[in-house]
Amino acid sequence: MDGTVQAWVNGWVVSRGAAPPLTEPWGWTIDMGMDGHVTRHVFGATGEDLDETTVRKVAGSVTGHGVWLKAFRDPEVVSGWLDDSWWIDPEPGYLMTVPLAADGAPDAPDGYRLRAWSRGGVTRLMVAAPDGSLAARGQIAPMGETAVVDQIETAPGHRRMGLGSLVMRTLQNTAARQGARTGVLAGTPAGRGLYEALGWGVVATLTSARHDPPASARS
Repeated sequence: MDGTVQAWVNGWVVSRGAAPPLTEPWGWTIDMGMDGHVTRHVFGATGEDLDETTVRKVAGSVTGHGVWLKAFRDPEVVSGWLDDSWWIDPEPGYLMTVPLAADGAPDAPDGYRLRAWSRGGVTRLMVAAPDGSLAARGQIAPMGETAVVDQIETAPGHRRMGLGSLVMRTLQNTAARQGARTGVLAGTPAGRGLYEALGWGVVATLTSARHDPPASARS
């Protein structure tokens, strides 16, 4: 199993309140219990270490709607291993890491309000706009030496104001003060630029696929 993937899985389940991951020969099974996101299977190998036979075997065992696969290889490759009962996100995700250090964080812009709180090992942060609406948010789950950043979001009307950097740097500082030394996240193409500007580097490409068979096949 890839150590970075395992760190991401361990922190992600805490961040999302998912069931403890079940270890499989090929990775992990995580129960979510949500409509459209019942269970996810996360492969532990990355890049060329993740082989077609393994993916096909796991995918072939799935019959229910709303089961996800998370495979750390390019979507163009993984899509050739799955049949048409799977919806595949055409945009890749990115498994990324960064060394953590408590180096301070910028202040919120004038009129904006920053609030952070911790529950169940997860620190959540929000930035409220001058009118009280949500401007940005994010959360982080420190897990010993690593900390998983999750659900980073900036509202469309408040982008390009440094709020994403404010959220990320504040969360990173929080984790570093708690003893974490490495940050881990799974980012989108839209977020990759922000993360790279803050020193994060791509470790692996991520494909997301959801089992979504035709209605006739479910009856």
